[in-house]
Amino acid sequence: MVSEIAQTDNFNDKTNIKVVGVGGAGGNAVNRMIAEGLQSVEFIAINTDAKDLMRSDADVKISLNDATSRGLGAGADPEKGAKAAQDHQSDIEESLKGADMVFVTCGEGGGTGTGASPIVARAAHQQGALTIAVVTRPFSFEGPQRAASAALGIENLRKEVDALIVIPNDRLLELSDRTIGIVDAFKTADTALLAGVQGITDLISSNSYIHVDFNDVNAILRGAGTALFGIGSARGEDRATQAAEIAISSPLLEESIEGAHGALINIAGPSDLKLQEAAAATQLVGKAIHPEAQIIWGLSLDDAYGDEVRVTVIAAGFDANSKKAAQTEAQKQAGSAENTIPLSALSAAPRAAAQPQPQPQLIQTPEAPKVQPLSTYIPSTPEPVVPSFDQTTEHEVVSSSDAGDLDIPDFLR
Repeated sequence: MVSEIAQTDNFNDKTNIKVVGVGGAGGNAVNRMIAEGLQSVEFIAINTDAKDLMRSDADVKISLNDATSRGLGAGADPEKGAKAAQDHQSDIEESLKGADMVFVTCGEGGGTGTGASPIVARAAHQQGALTIAVVTRPFSFEGPQRAASAALGIENLRKEVDALIVIPNDRLLELSDRTIGIVDAFKTADTALLAGVQGITDLISSNSYIHVDFNDVNAILRGAGTALFGIGSARGEDRATQAAEIAISSPLLEESIEGAHGALINIAGPSDLKLQEAAAATQLVGKAIHPEAQIIWGLSLDDAYGDEVRVTVIAAGFDANSKKAAQTEAQKQAGSAENTIPLSALSAAPRAAAQPQPQPQLIQTPEAPKVQPLSTYIPSTPEPVVPSFDQTTEHEVVSSSDAGDLDIPDFLR
């Protein structure tokens, strides 16, 4: 008995999560996450632009400049961004030590984000961390050269991460008010990056009623390749299934989720949420993905939601064989994490067989209980086994005056 108590006292399931914003867009996204109160995360900002880095609120800041660059940035040249990251490899590796999960976020198409993010991701993965990239593809009005640079950068980054979520800025723009200004348009992209990260970190929150831990997330996303995510919310009758439907049918979803072999589902709502509601929402997602997919779901209860139910779906694993190969390689790399492996050019061989994936689509994140979510989601898995329950013990769900109405993000109205 004493031994059991000692083990309990020493038990610590806290997941060390680090979010790395690379370049200007990545740094802006990190500042947005901090402002929105993203919890239990350490923030790192990496940039060649010294002035931009000074505006960062990140816990750790790494300046990728030397006497020749004078802190003036990479000049939209990915090769300069990559070289700068390689020159500061030891600083990057030091900042990532001890991480269980690392998010790399940036805006593709520029110099630092495009060139340095694969270097950062490789360093994180070589240390054994589950490495997830959440990036944006540039607006078409930014020109064909930036678009081509982004396409190459995305493919280089895909080789270095376990899961990759790509948010096409043009789709965000199409769903926004036609009168939206330039500043607000880029803020929308920052919000989408926040959504991609928060959609995963919220799943492993220690406040969950049915807890999804790091191993659950790792099982779905390790070596998964392309990932999709969506967030939906609804009130009134059939609120849970309506929220799930919104999550898996976001306007930002240009690719089908039918091939997903794994899905993480988090259902959040008030304490009167019924098991039958949660089961129906989870089963709806399960029917939309591969029939043999693995589904892991969590439940968060908080009366602050009122009558609202929010469903977050993260789907991945579109190629099961490729994922297994990536997992095997990841285990080998984790075993040699103590050795410093040089990070060379962006075109270096990938850590595992790279799988061409469809471009994922993303959507905007909701705000705390007053959420108006709607986003792209990620493929899901088979229907989960839900325990039977006595409906006579259930409490009736009280529908609000706006029963049946969905919360639609302002920029979609």
